[in-house]
Amino acid sequence: MLSRRFIFIATLFVVGCAALGASELNKRYGKPEPRELGTGWDVDEYHHNIRPLLEKRCTVCHGCYDAPCQLKLDSYEGLLRGANQEKVYDGTRLLGANLTRLFEDADTTDEWRNKDFFPVINERRKTVEANLNAGVMARMLTLKSAHPLPNNKVLPDTFDFSTGRSQQCPKIESFDSFAADFPLWGMPYGLPGLPADEHATLMNWLAHGAHGGPAQTASDEMLKEVARWEALLNGNSLKQQLFARYVYEHLFIATVHFGDDSQNAFRLVRSATPPGEPIKRISTRRPFDDPGVERVYYRLWLDPSSRLAKTYLPYRLDDARMQRWREWFIEADYQVTQWPGYETEVAANPFVAFVQIPVQSRYQFLLDEAQFTIMNFIKGPVCRGQVALNVIQDHFWVFFVSPEASRTEREGEFLANNGQFLQLPAEAGNTFRPLSRWLKYADLQRDYLARRAEHISTVIAQTDEVTLDSVWSGDGSNDNAALTIFRHNDSASVVKGLVGQQPKTAWLINYSLLERIHYLLVAGFDVYGNVSHQLLSRLYMDFLRIEGEMNLVAFLPKEYQDDVIDYWYRGAEDDIGSFLDHYLNRLPPVRGVEYHTNNPKTELLERLAQQLAPVYQNSAPYRQLQWPKAQTKALSTLQNITGRAANIMPEASIIVTPQGELYTILRNSAHSSLTSLLREGEYRLPGEDNLTVTAGVVGAYPNSFWLVEQDKLGDFASAVAKLNSEADYRQLKDHYGIGRSDPNFWAISDQIHALYRAHQPQSAGLLDYNRLENR
Repeated sequence: MLSRRFIFIATLFVVGCAALGASELNKRYGKPEPRELGTGWDVDEYHHNIRPLLEKRCTVCHGCYDAPCQLKLDSYEGLLRGANQEKVYDGTRLLGANLTRLFEDADTTDEWRNKDFFPVINERRKTVEANLNAGVMARMLTLKSAHPLPNNKVLPDTFDFSTGRSQQCPKIESFDSFAADFPLWGMPYGLPGLPADEHATLMNWLAHGAHGGPAQTASDEMLKEVARWEALLNGNSLKQQLFARYVYEHLFIATVHFGDDSQNAFRLVRSATPPGEPIKRISTRRPFDDPGVERVYYRLWLDPSSRLAKTYLPYRLDDARMQRWREWFIEADYQVTQWPGYETEVAANPFVAFVQIPVQSRYQFLLDEAQFTIMNFIKGPVCRGQVALNVIQDHFWVFFVSPEASRTEREGEFLANNGQFLQLPAEAGNTFRPLSRWLKYADLQRDYLARRAEHISTVIAQTDEVTLDSVWSGDGSNDNAALTIFRHNDSASVVKGLVGQQPKTAWLINYSLLERIHYLLVAGFDVYGNVSHQLLSRLYMDFLRIEGEMNLVAFLPKEYQDDVIDYWYRGAEDDIGSFLDHYLNRLPPVRGVEYHTNNPKTELLERLAQQLAPVYQNSAPYRQLQWPKAQTKALSTLQNITGRAANIMPEASIIVTPQGELYTILRNSAHSSLTSLLREGEYRLPGEDNLTVTAGVVGAYPNSFWLVEQDKLGDFASAVAKLNSEADYRQLKDHYGIGRSDPNFWAISDQIHALYRAHQPQSAGLLDYNRLENR
């Protein structure tokens, strides 16, 4: 380790450096040469000190697709790749953007340079002076050290924290100009500078050349597990190949763990090489696109990335799951006689591509990890999903139709005969005709719903009645049986169990709806797609939300259904009526479910909650979100707040107590309807906003932190209930808040992350600070 005195002297190189253009930099430090992954300096120092420091101070803003300047610091490879001035999220682009997925769309730093990524660490002569003067990261840290944040609780308007802000992505050649224009914009941007010892540690590392450790390798035990699973996924028969293709298209963004090992993370990838050979990754825009090789092999690749709360989608592979997959896909009695191919009209439609696999097998696979299945589109790596997410309520519950109740043999026949009505926007790709495409899909959806209603009527007529046993109970032990979804403006979360107060709406999802959601917003959604693709995806999701809500309403007495729908869709566009006419109004009344009140919707949700309660008695993820009894009064007061006071609170905030408790406050923004694409604000009902409070952490993008003594939670709840203006909120923040410029910010951040990992080890990851408020 270099001494702090050395760092002080070395830093003078940076502070005293005159404006250096490219030619002057080349003259002083040599021409840049892209660096590749390698080792150097002190490997243990990187893994034990540098990487953890980068994670808790840098990755918290530079982790997802919407990381500023595409600088992803969740791996050393991302640091080598550097930054890019183009935005991944652009709601106006007419053409699809170039793909820039780390680990996929380029293999070397030189290739990333050809894709307009520029270095943030020195790539010139390897000297201390060059490492500190010719590296953007070193200059950014030094700029922050020289110009700390102003001592204001609210930072000045010169800081722009909006997600759509214009980005400043200075290259080293123009850094002096950037520093002169924005002296307060050193890193971390809009947050306190690093503590002195951490700053010295990073500067030492940068001065030595910012070397990383060796590429991560799997243990012999892990390699045996990899070989076992790759053998299962790479059988030679058509049946085995189609099974593996189906699994891959549903797990391609999963973080795969073997058994209880949560440290080593793998990704299921397509490769041109078989097991036993180095992986030759096949990267296509979408997972069902033509791989361009005669035979695809499915391989498990060891992912070196840090765990981010936003993108962490854990999936456990163990002996029990392998046996279930064998029963559903390998040993099940069916034949695969023809390979479906990769033509877009086939590959983009799972009801056509996988028609030879029994529906029961597919549905049980999706239900087995239903939270993961839903989490793919709710919490996946889209990172900024307002186009898709403004189609869902801020808080709702999700139930599933039981596989037995769906009578899967008949269901399979129905879907096989009606697959042509289930086309999805992915088939259109980056279309330039969104309106005509939308009209086509609307007509197909109406036709499908009419046929669906006829199919359900036929099934009910043969069974005479439908009971609440038609709702999946998790087979008595699977805690994926019911889920709660929270929307936080342009991001969302999904948790196990029925969490919070009873919501306005709920969904009942069957196989075909669950599959379409996945192929619409996960397998078929292109983050880099053009505006038409994104609009079509949002419009189609409208159909799917309505269908899920109507499935639930269908359990209500006919005389109450219209009132419920009218309340859920106040002021909605007229076309909502046509979907009701084609589906809900054609379904027969449900017999076998008795109601005893004049509020059957509330009664239905209460009965479903009671019916599913046993499956959550031993559910660790569900218990982690329940309040301790000692805090029930204070947190109940907080959760019962509605209207103006709730509306003033941010979307998502975290309470931490000095005694080691974590709570999340979520604002549920009310809407009269969600059928409008561009006028969401006109449908807002702030007077109906409310709050949901959970133990632990829910959401990856906190807006604010609150430091509250355990015995002051009641006082805090009372203060929130009295909010009536921004001035009131400012007083609340002054008393309890930890703002962006708070000198204790990093200490509180570290405490929250430590408690998060300790209390919720199955789901915890690095939080993202790009949505922290400045008020």
